[in-house]
Amino acid sequence: MSIPQRKKQIGSNCQGLPALQPRIESWIEELAAGRPGDLVAEFGSPLNVIHAEPFRRDVTDLRNVARSFGIDFEVYFARKANKCIRFVEEMKDLGGGVDVASLEELRQVLEIGVAAEKVICTAAVKSRELIECCVANRVTIAIDNEDELRLVKDISRTAEVALRLSGFNHEGNILPSRFGFPISEAGMLKDELDGLMVVGLHFHLDGYDPDQRISAARECLKLVGEFRELGHPVRFLDMGGGLPVCYLEYANEWEHFHAEHRKSLSSGREEITYRNHPLGLHVVEGKVYGKPNTYPFYQDRRSVDWLSYVLTHIQNDIKEMDVQLRCEPGRALLDGAGCTIARVEFVKKRADSDGDHYIGLAMNRTQCRTGSDDFLIDPIVVKSGVGKGPEIRGYLVGAYCTESELIFLRKFRFPSGIQRGDHVIIPNTAGYFMHFLESRSHQFPLAKNYLYEAKCLDAIDEEPLT
Repeated sequence: MSIPQRKKQIGSNCQGLPALQPRIESWIEELAAGRPGDLVAEFGSPLNVIHAEPFRRDVTDLRNVARSFGIDFEVYFARKANKCIRFVEEMKDLGGGVDVASLEELRQVLEIGVAAEKVICTAAVKSRELIECCVANRVTIAIDNEDELRLVKDISRTAEVALRLSGFNHEGNILPSRFGFPISEAGMLKDELDGLMVVGLHFHLDGYDPDQRISAARECLKLVGEFRELGHPVRFLDMGGGLPVCYLEYANEWEHFHAEHRKSLSSGREEITYRNHPLGLHVVEGKVYGKPNTYPFYQDRRSVDWLSYVLTHIQNDIKEMDVQLRCEPGRALLDGAGCTIARVEFVKKRADSDGDHYIGLAMNRTQCRTGSDDFLIDPIVVKSGVGKGPEIRGYLVGAYCTESELIFLRKFRFPSGIQRGDHVIIPNTAGYFMHFLESRSHQFPLAKNYLYEAKCLDAIDEEPLT
């Protein structure tokens, strides 16, 4: 069977209304074509399945882009995007870095044996205990505000820090970010460092606009010489994460979905989201306004193309200032590196609709959720038996006892039916979706994390619950 035929067959049991066909890695095809229900029976539902090979590929691809420009470059994995120990071990073996956002993440990374010079702490809120651990292990701290600066100085006058900056000018506008000191105040910071060693400059921007990163990088690079003149060995510029990922096969499906969604909100077209959920849009007198509160699941520019574009514009500045350029991807390194499997527990008719159904999964919505309103890709349904059932349409719902407990807000069509004992595979969940908001409400256990290559659970599942 050819790959296109196999992909078509795998996706034939579940189709969004309208469809949003996912990009599917070959290993997920193999998983779906096998017996994923056996894994769920052994380790519970839902079950996260991770595969490190795509992670290795994604790191290597970014490095190869930078190498083609002849610049000093390193990738730091944003650990917060996925808690599995395997990815940290992979980063250690690849000689890359790790960005930690909590005391527990830091302790785990150091215990695994990642060298301190390959770790940076960018936690949004840093306790004294976290900073003390960084200082004791000579881990670079990305200083975000004056309170952090005072706390670091109180603990050590010789700590190595990176200054996190914000407030960059781009096309006449100040770029918003809640992270970092305003760059306009960088001059005043020079007198407050009191012996601390500034080894790098750091920034974080929301969104995926590469031109904004170019503007921010150029402003930061102008400061490198000024800090070096004061004796600070500024060695790197860190532009954070936010490299784009494309989850979907087809641009036209992405555009069609949004057009149909707007129609459903404004013109009485049949709903395609639960109770016509607006996904962040607003309807006023029949007109639709605003932007969807969803990740841009289809993007023309992938992470390697994005990085190439940025480097085209700043490579000379990087070489002139003789600094290492760093980035801290999470999602972009985890592209294709995981999926989530859940068992179907029930199917029932929806009382307030003509023909729609609820399909109950043994999982809750926090186990595949970020700040985005919905995960806009079509899942895969693996049938437990042979033969076809009657076609039904409906919504995948979860185990929390609230009316809003939906795994997906989108409506799906099940051409061969769906029944208790079937399994739903949600592809490409490793980047944030598995762990970022997971919760133990109702005393439900957290999902286990299964290593596809090693055929065992990840070491994170051996850690005691805290």
